Amino acid sequence: MNPARGRCPEPGYRSTDGYGVINMGLFDKFSSKDEKVKLSKEEAFAAVSLVAIAADGVITEEEARGMFVQFYRMKTFSGFNDNQMSSMLNKLVNIIKKQGMDALVGLAKESLPENMKATAFAVATDLALADGDIAEEEKKLLTKVQ
Repeated sequence: MNPARGRCPEPGYRSTDGYGVINMGLFDKFSSKDEKVKLSKEEAFAAVSLVAIAADGVITEEEARGMFVQFYRMKTFSGFNDNQMSSMLNKLVNIIKKQGMDALVGLAKESLPENMKATAFAVATDLALADGDIAEEEKKLLTKVQ
């Protein structure tokens, strides 16, 4: 289900499907760091936004909803349905869990076309500012993305 268009789970719902809270555990990073993952330009764009909202280790329902609303308004994601969007987010969250936030930033920077970088950074910054403040972790990750 698309949170921008439909109902989201109850607050505190633990999920990795992009619609609830995603808690990244201490031991999640210890499995197969050697995997080399490739990102499409859409995944790379989404990764930049995800990094901005996941900097504190938790993705809230509101943050996920805001990210999806931004994406569904963009031409880049116009062909994506709810399942494709959710699958893409799951892939990106799994990269964070297995390889860490810095690895996802690196993959995104490698895969994002030059003509999309400024827009990706602007959207990520907008999402990070949604609560009216940018935390130190968010500043650091946005600087790495830039």
